Amino acid sequence: MSKVIAIDGPAGAGKSTISRLLARKLAYRYLDTGAMYRAITYLALEEGIDIHDTEEIVKLSKKIEMQITPPDENHISHIIINGRDVTDSLRTKEVDLNVSTVAKNKAIRELMTEMQRNIASSGNIIMDGRDIGTRVLPDADYKFFITASLEERARRRWKELREKGLEVSLAEIEKEIAERDREDSTRELAPLVKAEDAILIDTSNLSIQEVLDKLISYIKDEGNV
Repeated sequence: MSKVIAIDGPAGAGKSTISRLLARKLAYRYLDTGAMYRAITYLALEEGIDIHDTEEIVKLSKKIEMQITPPDENHISHIIINGRDVTDSLRTKEVDLNVSTVAKNKAIRELMTEMQRNIASSGNIIMDGRDIGTRVLPDADYKFFITASLEERARRRWKELREKGLEVSLAEIEKEIAERDREDSTRELAPLVKAEDAILIDTSNLSIQEVLDKLISYIKDEGNV
C-alpha cells in the first residue's frame, strides 16, 4: 500500500539524515523540503537580490527549474537548479542566516507547498521539513516530530563545520540556532510546531541507528515493514 510519512523538527535535530536512511530502508522516495527553501535563498544571495524583497524573490522562484534527485550511495539527494548542482552550496553560514526570511514569505511558501503536495501525491515518500505534518501533508499516514536539545544540535552543527575545515565558535552556532528556532516557531505562516498526532522522538542521547530503529518500530507495529 502506498504510504506517506511526514517528519518535522527544528534545525540540527537529525531529521534529514534519519529521513534519508528510513527512505532507503523502506525503498521510498525522499524529499528534503528545507533544501528547496535553501536553494531559493542561495540563488537570491548569488544574484544579489535583497532577501527581504518579496516581489523579486517570487519572480526568481518562478524562473527556477528545480530537480531533487533520489538519495545516492551516500544517502544524499542532490539539488539541481536550472541544470546546475548546488547541493554543496546550500549549507553555508550565509544561507543559514537568511533561509528563515525566505521560508516565511507567504507567496514562496504557497508555491513550494503546492509543489511538495504534487510530489507526494503518488505516495511511497518520506518528506521532512518544518510544517509537513501540520500544513503540507496533514493527512500523512505517519507523522514524526524529531527534536534534540539546543546544546546537542549546536554541537552537531559545530562538528559538521569543523569536519569541513571551517573554524567556528560553538557558542555562536548555538546562538544562531536559538534565533532560527525563535523565527521558525513564531512566524505567522506555517510555524514550526508538533502536529497533535505526531510521534515525538528526542534524539539528544540516541545514536542515528537507535533513532532509525525507533521509527521503524512504530511503522512495523502496523505491519508495513
